[in-house]
Amino acid sequence: MRRALIAGAAALVAAGTFTFVITRAEAATQTLQSLAAAGGRYFGSATDNPELTDTAYTAILGGGEFGQTTPGNAMKWDSTEPTQNSFSFTKGDAVITFAQAHNMKVRGHTLLWHNQLPGWVSQLPAAQVQAAMENHITQVAAHYKGKVFAWDVVNEPFNDDGTFRSTSPFYTAMGSDYIADAFRTARAADPDAKLYINDYNTDGQGAKADAMYNLVKTLKAQGVPIDGVGFQAHLAIQYGFPTNMQANLQRFADLGVDVAITELDVRMVLPRDATKDATQATYYNNVVKACVAVTRCVGITIWDYTDKYSWVPSTFSGQGAALPWDENLAKKPTAYNAIVTGLGGTVSSASPSVTSASPSVSPSKSVSPSASASTSPPPAGACTATYKIVGSWPGGFQGEVSVAGTKPGWTVKWTFANGQTISQLWGGTVSQSGASVTVTPASWNATPPATFGFLASWNGTNAVPAVTCS
Repeated sequence: MRRALIAGAAALVAAGTFTFVITRAEAATQTLQSLAAAGGRYFGSATDNPELTDTAYTAILGGGEFGQTTPGNAMKWDSTEPTQNSFSFTKGDAVITFAQAHNMKVRGHTLLWHNQLPGWVSQLPAAQVQAAMENHITQVAAHYKGKVFAWDVVNEPFNDDGTFRSTSPFYTAMGSDYIADAFRTARAADPDAKLYINDYNTDGQGAKADAMYNLVKTLKAQGVPIDGVGFQAHLAIQYGFPTNMQANLQRFADLGVDVAITELDVRMVLPRDATKDATQATYYNNVVKACVAVTRCVGITIWDYTDKYSWVPSTFSGQGAALPWDENLAKKPTAYNAIVTGLGGTVSSASPSVTSASPSVSPSKSVSPSASASTSPPPAGACTATYKIVGSWPGGFQGEVSVAGTKPGWTVKWTFANGQTISQLWGGTVSQSGASVTVTPASWNATPPATFGFLASWNGTNAVPAVTCS
């Protein structure tokens, strides 16, 4: 699990529009796992040992929604080898037993991490670290051989700037060579498990993702037995959606490895409200669609399914509500159904509309009431667009355009009347010539309903322009 705050704010993300609720007939046959399995993927939830005594919780965990689980802590070094060469597998075995009883496969997490290490590891002389590391990987992977389908062999090797973590005792003793050695050791212990490297804040393109990409490319060139890359996807609506997530997943897949969303949650600054829920739903939908669009994205795991057992509140003060089920084990319709539609499921339009939303602007900025231009329902094979100002502050504002209709590969155009200039846009590609603006969709956003958003400058007058969609 990720233990450090995502550094820096990424670009704000466009929020989608979700208007749906699962019908009774669909609820009887449609689960997250069944939808994922229809596309050759799995959909899972993490769990932890204290939760397995909660019968209401386990009824949902093992009730068919999930086809996979990851033990949050039971297989980490401090649990499995608390004292040197003295191994304990009781907690991990309990998760395996539960999973096998409920037809769920298990992802092993994690063989090597700089965190949650027993004190004796950091006290080893550098010359003894490699032998201890190889012994640990061999014993743990061999014990679970045939019981886990994949291992996070190396977890979180990078700092956010793309440099290797110097705080890792394995890096300190062996340099970056510890990574290749760990994979080779794991392969020898369990030849059939898929072997992954796993990290956070690599979900979108950036320095850390580039460092991971270059590492995986190098490992593949060296013949290191690496089968996949895990993208944790611990997201927060106040920091914006990862940049070009689908393209980022695809470039890793193009290296000849599987990719997986391994620890997905979407936190917010509390308290919850409808706007934050809608933005969170958009994030969930976008992540799922990005995975579905990449053939070698093999599955998605949420980092536990319920706020009742989320790691977020104890790690990020004042934040939470990160998961598709609330603390009372009730589904959140916006988040849950956003996942359903992302997986290609069907939902009814019978429920009240959940309107699109964007992350809140910082307290120093004054947010103006939203302004928008209304449109009529489009005819078949056409599209319409609705422009909305969702927030403004001295010298700048955030806009959002929602595209409706049945035309894929839409193009939206408008002309600014007051000298506004777009500085950043997400969900599409923008071209601005003077006052004229043209936006075409990102590949994952090409089919309506779609939404894109942008940041722009203004000089005190900010009229809502007429927009066209073709």
